[in-house]
Formats: sequence, structure tokens, C-alpha cells
Amino acid sequence: MLFRRSRNGKDGSPGLRERLRRGLARTRSRLGAGLRRLAPRGRRVDDALLDEVEELLVEADLGVDLATELREVLAREARGRELTGPEALAELVRRHLVDMLPAPSAPRPVAEPPRVTLVVGVNGSGKTTTTGKLAARWAADGRRVTVAAADTFRAAAVEQLVAWAERAGAQVVRSQPGADPAAVAFDAARAARARGADELLVDTAGRLHNRKPLMDELAKIGRAVAKEIPEAPHETLLVLDGTVGRNAIEQARQFARVVPVTGLVLTKLDGTARGGVAVAIGRELGLPVRYVGVGEGIDDLLDFDVDEYLEGLLAPDGDPQAAEAGA
Repeated sequence: MLFRRSRNGKDGSPGLRERLRRGLARTRSRLGAGLRRLAPRGRRVDDALLDEVEELLVEADLGVDLATELREVLAREARGRELTGPEALAELVRRHLVDMLPAPSAPRPVAEPPRVTLVVGVNGSGKTTTTGKLAARWAADGRRVTVAAADTFRAAAVEQLVAWAERAGAQVVRSQPGADPAAVAFDAARAARARGADELLVDTAGRLHNRKPLMDELAKIGRAVAKEIPEAPHETLLVLDGTVGRNAIEQARQFARVVPVTGLVLTKLDGTARGGVAVAIGRELGLPVRYVGVGEGIDDLLDFDVDEYLEGLLAPDGDPQAAEAGA
């Protein structure tokens, strides 16, 4: 069996896999469905077919390098063979993409709580919403969460974060508009320790990755937190807007030069047909994708799993168990 059935949530709501499939529907309609159109039963794998596959991969924002490499792998394995049906080509692509991606890595362990997570990104990437959703998720898991509203240049961002935190039952540390973000982060670190928090989330102002003074301020925030909690931040999550496609890769490179990015969050993937960018970023930068956002709801920030993500890109619509084929 190539693709697995989605599991529903305990309350009967769509399971994680089904929500991911729904969120990636636009990319799947181009990439997964496109591969099936190219691969009727009996079609022989030749250069013309391989060229079309490569073009589909590039259009889905997997990137030229990855698409070319995958074309070469498929050529070595399958050139001259007849496909057994529409699913055969999609399964070949899925299997080799899994092999080509770096193995996922877990966040480094923390000797003593709180674990500090710095959340960074450009304006409009969904950074503050992601911070709020993480706070809600971790609080629902029974963890004590403190949130630092260090995006002091946008009053709306602070109010948005306060609303998320109140829903989650998380502690919020805030200051006056225009206050020093590093000072807010330091105060939050002190408050988190005093409260015995398990998690400290630090929301930062949206940065333009090509504005050096603003980027340098992120490093200052990290140093401020470390004065109170040694070795912090333990995790730095870079939030990227999935709708910008491969421009997100350059953003990630610029941020990584200033702060030690340890993981990525890709948002708004339900609003783009370029969902392959998650694969491209993992491959090109070696940075693990921790979460993907596929909707507005609090439950639409999902753990990234390579197998389930590729299923969301490539599986047929309808009953996932209906697709059984081999190359």
C-alpha cells in the first residue's frame, strides 16, 4: 500500500494527516495529479516523460537542483520500463524524495527548565500567530508556559499575543509600546524562572532580512535572555511564509547568519501551490522543518513529518487506501 488512511482525532475531528492533506490540496492538485496524468498504464519512462516530471517538480518549488537530481535518479532506475499505472510514477518520486531528504533531528534537551524558544521572521510571515499557537499547544499538554511579547513596535501584535495567551492560560510579560525588546525578553526570562515555567516563548518584531541593524537586535535579545537563563535560547524557530516560495530560502540564509536558527516553521501552505518548498529548504539548508501551518485554526499548526508531508503532496484525492501500485 502506497498511502495510508488518515486517523481522526479523538473528538471525531479530522486527524493530523487529513488536515495536512486538506492544507496541501492546491499543491497536490498540481504535483500529485500532474504525475498521474503523465503516467497511464503502459507508458514507457523516456526522456520526454522525465523532462515533464522535472518541470512539475520545479513548478511546485522543490527547486531546480533537487528536481534535476531526482530526474537523474529516476532515469537510472526506471528509464525504458513501462509504468504499471497512474500511481507508479508518484510512488517512485515519493520513495526517492524520502531518501534524498536529511534525517529529522529533535530539539536539543534542556538540563533545567524553562526551555527558551526564540521566534523570528519577517513581517507578515505569521510569526505572532505561530507563537500563540505554540503557547496554546504546549499549555494543553500540561506545560507551564510564559510568553514574552517582545514585538514592542506593533501594539496589535502585543494584543494578538495576549489574546492567544489568555485562551491558553499562559503567562504574558509585556511592556509599553516602543520599549526595548531585549529588556522585555530579560524580564520574561526572570518571570518564567520565578514561576517555574516549563517553556518560555519569545515573540520578536518582524524583521526584514536585509536590514542589518534590525537583524542585529535579534542577537541582542538572545544575549539578554542568556543573562538570566544560561545557554538560552535553546531553540530558535524561523517562521517563513510558504506562499513566497523559494524566496523563503534566501530569508533563511540571512537569518541564520545572525541568530542560530535551529528549526523552521512554514506557514500558509494551504494558500499556495508551492508546497514543495518545505522539501527544498530541508534539502538545501539542512535545517529541520519543525512545524507547518495549513490553516487559521489553533489545530492547524502541525508537526512536520516527512512521510506524511509527501503523502499530502502526492497521494490521490479520495480514499487513500484505494491507491495501490508499483513501479
